[in-house]
Amino acid sequence: MHILLTRPLDDCKELILKFKQLGHKVSHLPVIKVESKKYEELKYEEFNAIIFTSSNAIRNLDLKKINKKIYCFCVGSATEKIAKVNGFQNVYTADGNVNNLKEIILQNFTNKNKKLLYVSGEIISSNLQKDLISEGYLVKRLINYSVLPILNLDLNFIEDLKLSLPEIVFVYSENSAKNLLNLIKKYELVDYWMNTNLMCIGEKTSSVLNEIKWKKIFLFNPGEEEFLLYKI
Repeated sequence: MHILLTRPLDDCKELILKFKQLGHKVSHLPVIKVESKKYEELKYEEFNAIIFTSSNAIRNLDLKKINKKIYCFCVGSATEKIAKVNGFQNVYTADGNVNNLKEIILQNFTNKNKKLLYVSGEIISSNLQKDLISEGYLVKRLINYSVLPILNLDLNFIEDLKLSLPEIVFVYSENSAKNLLNLIKKYELVDYWMNTNLMCIGEKTSSVLNEIKWKKIFLFNPGEEEFLLYKI
């Protein structure tokens, strides 16, 4: 099976290796790039929990001054793995859904007089900080990276893609979907996807790409990619 992945390499290199080991052909077409942002210096000892809604939030944070025994809440298994690699010990994980992450925080961090640090990118799909504040929590949001669109593709890659179209495309965010749609239109690829299955995280992501004719559209959570192959 031919699979197209659209995340930056740091976020999908393990999945690329896994799919290749299973005998699949994998093409990599990142539609976004991640850039670090300067952020304010904080007194991390004032916080009793830290929230990460992406692995990029961890990669772009100076972790040396943070107590790794702090409560650490992660949006999904990929983020959890990066947190544990970096030494965090008390990790609580959702299944890739911010709403589920909120519920896990409500269940496991009950002292609302203590402060949470929410580390994220500039663009967020759900306002977790606002939701937690409405529940009575003290939350500080720290923005430490931004996501920029990939504007140009290698023309040889485009020609190769036309000759061997993927059976599956994975898209992981609404922002990625918008950038993928722009690239599809820019390189006149709109009519090429009728035999391709689109895999999206959430309905907001899939709705962006609804104007393209796909074979089928599936919704999934990170970590389910291999399982989805058997549904095709």
